[in-house]
Amino acid sequence: MVRHAGQVVADTRRAVRVLETSHPPVYYVPPADVAAELRRTPRQTVCEFKGLATYWDVAGVVEAAWSYEEPNRGYEELRGLLAFYPGRFDECTVDGEQVLAQPGDFYGGWLTSDITGPVKGGPGTLGW
Repeated sequence: MVRHAGQVVADTRRAVRVLETSHPPVYYVPPADVAAELRRTPRQTVCEFKGLATYWDVAGVVEAAWSYEEPNRGYEELRGLLAFYPGRFDECTVDGEQVLAQPGDFYGGWLTSDITGPVKGGPGTLGW
């Protein structure tokens, strides 16, 4: 669940959990399970694996989520799903557990108590 300013932003039991080397999981949520206003931004980046990422303002929080509208082959399941940066919201939980944001400001992983590190994103991890 994602909450911000006292409101539920997203709540789902249908998230797609994505794991990448040296990263905590990222959860991609179906748009139907997002209760907040979404506004597409002009920003785009490229993931060498998943393809072109589109960024979204969510509930007034700037570039707080991203999606792959036309993902590369092998990542079709992510098409149109939204991933949220947990550090940009007041509260993000997985099965009721408060998560910590992945270190740094680029990655959007969700750290829970069962994740052991080190994880990419903090100082000294560039180039892993």
